[in-house]
Amino acid sequence: MTERSLVLDEEGYLLNLQNWTPELANQLAQEVDIELTDAHWEIIHLLREFYQEFEVSPAMRPLVKAVSKKLGAEKGRSIYLMTLFPGSPPKLAAKIAGLPKPANCL
Repeated sequence: MTERSLVLDEEGYLLNLQNWTPELANQLAQEVDIELTDAHWEIIHLLREFYQEFEVSPAMRPLVKAVSKKLGAEKGRSIYLMTLFPGSPPKLAAKIAGLPKPANCL
């Protein structure tokens, strides 16, 4: 994919969700000093599935609930998500997953 075809909004979110690739995820993660591990990919894939089903990027509470339901209570905790995606896990994880910014995240 060329840089020209990759269009991000002013906050760095991918405008055309079809342009997302795992390589792009790695690139977006590197820009915020995150090295994607298997634990990150679990959340990224879960987020993309969530978006496919509900057509919305989840805010923290629904994200925690979805992670808990799919990956277990140990991972379904905001503190765990913050270790992977510091600051605002829903915003940062959605950005890396090539999804829109969660609606109720500032």
